[in-house]
Amino acid sequence: MTNVELGLPALPAKPYPAEVHERLAADARELIGRYPVARSALLPLLHLVQAEEGFVSPTGIRFCAEQLELTTAEVTAVATFYTMYRRRPAGKYHVGVCTNTLCAVLGGDQIFAELQDHLGVKNNETTADGEISIEHIECNAACDYAPVVMVNWEFFDNQTPESAKQLVDDLRAGHDPQPTRGARLCSFKETSRILAGFPDERPGAVDASGAGGTPSMAGLRLSKGEALPGAPGTKVVSPRHEGTEA
Repeated sequence: MTNVELGLPALPAKPYPAEVHERLAADARELIGRYPVARSALLPLLHLVQAEEGFVSPTGIRFCAEQLELTTAEVTAVATFYTMYRRRPAGKYHVGVCTNTLCAVLGGDQIFAELQDHLGVKNNETTADGEISIEHIECNAACDYAPVVMVNWEFFDNQTPESAKQLVDDLRAGHDPQPTRGARLCSFKETSRILAGFPDERPGAVDASGAGGTPSMAGLRLSKGEALPGAPGTKVVSPRHEGTEA
């Protein structure tokens, strides 16, 4: 006889072990103290518990609710609204492939399909060794470098199926591929702690960050009336003030 789902409410989540709870509670007090209203710290607290387990577990939701005097339903509503909060454990390296319009047209869909086959996992799944999880992302806000892959929210620009597969192979082999822009890679849990609002304490990691490159500035240059590269004198967009003088 098969089991029948009766729709009964889930049992209350277990608390963290005492030593873990004490450590996280100290971090939570620091985060909450940064806000005039305690519940404003919910997003950082969700990153904090994600840094502990690699996802936002029922135990993590219970912890956040207790710290902020909210119901678990209120915390769950927020945790399930934002896609950066995982509902199942992420790999050490969480790979997000942009499949929104521009990235998709330029090869994002193919990259995502081939990565799934290469890794033997599907969307939001993690490899058996726990090293790589994969997710299709609606937009990485880097259309000027499409197609884009992110690893723990650091950019790897102008990807191809071959370069993306090499990237995950290097990660699984213990190599240290460098993002196109931004800080050096750290684990997903370490990234979550940084996103919670704690400093990146790795020597030189912050200095490795970079600003937007040439593609990011192209629209601004053209809007100012600069000529297209290789086409002297040809203006795609005239400066706003041009032709308005009395």
